[in-house]
Amino acid sequence: MLVDTHCHLDAAEFDGDRAAVAEAAVQAGVGLIVVPSVGRANFGAVASVCRDYSCCLAAYGIHPMYVERALESDLDALRETVLREHPLAIGEIGLDRFVEPRDESRQEFYFNAQLQLARDAGLPVLLHTRRAIDPVLKLLRRCPVSGGIAHAFNGSRQQADEFIKLGFKLGFGGAMTFPAARRIRELAATLPLAAIVLETDAPDIPPEWKVFPATERRARNTPDQLPRMARVLAALRGIAVAEVATATSANAAAALPRLACLLGGNPGRQSPTIH
Repeated sequence: MLVDTHCHLDAAEFDGDRAAVAEAAVQAGVGLIVVPSVGRANFGAVASVCRDYSCCLAAYGIHPMYVERALESDLDALRETVLREHPLAIGEIGLDRFVEPRDESRQEFYFNAQLQLARDAGLPVLLHTRRAIDPVLKLLRRCPVSGGIAHAFNGSRQQADEFIKLGFKLGFGGAMTFPAARRIRELAATLPLAAIVLETDAPDIPPEWKVFPATERRARNTPDQLPRMARVLAALRGIAVAEVATATSANAAAALPRLACLLGGNPGRQSPTIH
């Protein structure tokens, strides 16, 4: 069984066929799908998806690209949601140094506040680090948390090693499938297998076979593409797909401890304690 550690199944792109998308993923061998929020406005949508589809598990957080519209009261709402819904993780949170315009100090305020919440709750985090890996690592060292996943990792080997030292796994998905993505593919091939988890980031970051260069059109990404991504990872490493599936699922459980109960057949929820 495979675990998709990052999939926005609540997104509007799935409003017309969400049930079919979830079923296709399960039929393809994707047993669990982690669905992170991006802001207070979609806490309810994430909770609803995870109630409707037993393969889906929630994470709640305020994404750095959404902090411009966030209020400090949203942090209180996040805390209340965590207590009520008992999520896998706090996420998707972090920093983004790609979007323009941006308020970097505002991003850092919300990221730091959510790291503190995660630390108080004893929960891991799902990190957004686009062009911001070093600033993210700096804040993580100031406010250590119980690990998690650096989503859509696209840094150097040195940066990867720093995340690993802090107890994080690194997410690989659609970007890894492009032959031109040499640095990402080199990392996927050479990092310790114990450091890697798989993700789709659906509906975003489609794999190479979902992009049409002649028109520059990108098809919607879906979680049922994860098995083919696993085959790419297996080919890059020269190992069996079954070994990739076993290892990356175990790695996901190590990064997100509530998954261990589900992978072991015991879906009991543990309530976080927030001080």
